Amino acid sequence: MAAIAFSDIVPAPKVLLHDHLDGGLRPATIVELADQVGHELPTTDPEALGEWFVAAADSGSLERYLETFAHTVAVMQTVEGLHRVAKECALDLAADGVVYAEVRYAPEQHLEAGLTLDEVVEAVNAGFTEGAAEAAAQGTPIRIGVLLTAMRHAARSQEIAELSVRFRDSGVVGFDIAGAEAGFPPTRHLDAFEYLQRENFHFTIHAGEAFGLPSIWQAIQWCGADRLGHGVRLVDDITGTPGGGDVVLGRLAAYVRDKRIPLELCPSSNVQTGAAASIADHPIGLLHDLRFRVTVNTDNRLMSGTSMSREMALLSEAFGWGWAELQWLTINAMKSAFIPYDERLAIINDLIKPGYAKLLG
Repeated sequence: MAAIAFSDIVPAPKVLLHDHLDGGLRPATIVELADQVGHELPTTDPEALGEWFVAAADSGSLERYLETFAHTVAVMQTVEGLHRVAKECALDLAADGVVYAEVRYAPEQHLEAGLTLDEVVEAVNAGFTEGAAEAAAQGTPIRIGVLLTAMRHAARSQEIAELSVRFRDSGVVGFDIAGAEAGFPPTRHLDAFEYLQRENFHFTIHAGEAFGLPSIWQAIQWCGADRLGHGVRLVDDITGTPGGGDVVLGRLAAYVRDKRIPLELCPSSNVQTGAAASIADHPIGLLHDLRFRVTVNTDNRLMSGTSMSREMALLSEAFGWGWAELQWLTINAMKSAFIPYDERLAIINDLIKPGYAKLLG
C-alpha cells in the first residue's frame, strides 16, 4: 500500500498520551522568553535554534541532549512563561488534528524563580484552558489532560503525587515518573505509587526505554502502572522470526499483552536515543502485528522535530500502514486515556470513528 501523505494525515483525528510540555516549545517563543529572563541561548535565530535542538538531540551525547532541556526549562520559571508555553502547546496540537492529549511536565523543575508547586500547576492549567478555548473558536477543538511528573533521581515523588490528587478535579488526570532509568528504579518511589492506588488515581511510568525488562517488570508488578511510558524494550522478551510463525512471548511480554497494558511508543524519539536503529526497525511493527495495546506518541516535539502527523506518516511509509491501522492506533490511545470511560467512549464514537469513516471511504 502506498504511504499516506503527511498533508492528508493532518486533519485526521488523533490522540496523544506521551508528550512533554518542556519538550514542545516553539523556538520563537524560547527566544522571546529567554530575552525577557536573561537566559543565554546557543543562537537567537528561531529557525537556527529549532535546528540546533534537533541536532543536539541527534548527537548521541547524553550531555548535549540534556542541555536542550536546560534551555526550555529556563524560560518556564514564571507564571507568564508557563501560561504562554501551555497555551501554545494546546494550539499547536489542535492544529495538528489532535482531539485529545495528555501532556506531562515536572512541577519541581519550575520553582527557580520562587513559584510554589501549586502556582506552577495553576499557571499551566490556565494556559491549557485558554489555548483549548482559542482552538475551539478556530474550529479545531481539543481536550487536554495533565500528567504531573516526578523526577526519578529526586526525592519529591510523594509530594508530587499528593499535588496530582489535589488537582484531580482541575485538569490533572494522572501521575508519572521520568528521568534516567539506570540506577533509579521505579521501586524507589513505591510509597507514592501505593498512595496513588489508595486514592484510585491513574499513573504511568517511564520504563523500558533506556533500561530493559527489569524496569518494565518493576513498573508493572511492584508499582502497579496503568501504562508503560515507552516500554519499547519489551521486545527483549519476544523471540523468534516475525512472520515465520514461531514468535514466542516470554512471561512478561505475554502478561503485558494479555492484560492489555498500553505501550506509549515514541518512534522518532526512540531512534534518537538508540532504542531502535530506524523507524523501519522500530519494534512498533512487531508489537502491532502481535496485537499489543500499541499507541504512537511524540515524546518531545521540539527535540525530535516532529508531530503526531509526522509520526503517523513515518509509520505509514515504513510499514505500509493505511487508514485502518492509523485508526486502530488512535482508538487504542483513546481507550487508554486517564479520563472516565464514558468520556473516552464519547470521543471515540463522536470524533474518531466518524473522522476515519470519511477517510476510509
